[in-house]
Amino acid sequence: MKKKYNWDKILFNLVLVSLIISIFFIILRLIFQPKDFADNIQTDYTLMLVQCILGIVCMMIPSIVKRKWNITIPSNMMIAYVVFLYCAIVLGEVRNFYYNIKNWDTILHTLSGAMLGSLGFSIISLLNKSESVPMELSPLFIAIFAFCFAVSLGCLWEIYEFTFDGILGLNMQKFMLEDGTELVGRLALKDTMKDLIVDCIGAFVASFGGYVSMKVQDKWIQNVQLKKDEDR
Repeated sequence: MKKKYNWDKILFNLVLVSLIISIFFIILRLIFQPKDFADNIQTDYTLMLVQCILGIVCMMIPSIVKRKWNITIPSNMMIAYVVFLYCAIVLGEVRNFYYNIKNWDTILHTLSGAMLGSLGFSIISLLNKSESVPMELSPLFIAIFAFCFAVSLGCLWEIYEFTFDGILGLNMQKFMLEDGTELVGRLALKDTMKDLIVDCIGAFVASFGGYVSMKVQDKWIQNVQLKKDEDR
């Protein structure tokens, strides 16, 4: 019999190990830093460390949600979630893709908006179909909720970046160039506003797609029911 692999668990463990190894080497780098270690380089390593620790926390969230609310995230969405964390933290921060790959940050924020929109849509759809939850929500309401859910989390992420940039002197909102030069005026706001805008675009695409899918499914169910009634 052919062995069936649990790909979401395999990916989860690989990304978790990558984050742990990254944390280990970043700490070593900070401890044994040379005397001529530039301030902006030390800031970059501190940012990597914070993001890797946050990444491990984020990877624990699905199991917490499952244990506390008995909500299981679908396997394909779990894979997308883990791959996104790897692209954002290991590739983006540790491997410096945010500076080396043009529009890497924009691509990830767009995908995160779509992923969070899909997650919000899936959660409400599951609750809507659950017999233990006494509610019946329309596809339009679910789509609006999914959009607002994704955009709200996107805003909270920007607040997190702004807060820790101020407390730890990081550069998550990219208000500085790679060499430490601070941007001013609209240029300093450009990264944050661009992130919020593409979050909204990604969330809208996912929410609209979910809405259309539910409408088509509802229409198909109605047609099947109508055909059964006619056969009687």
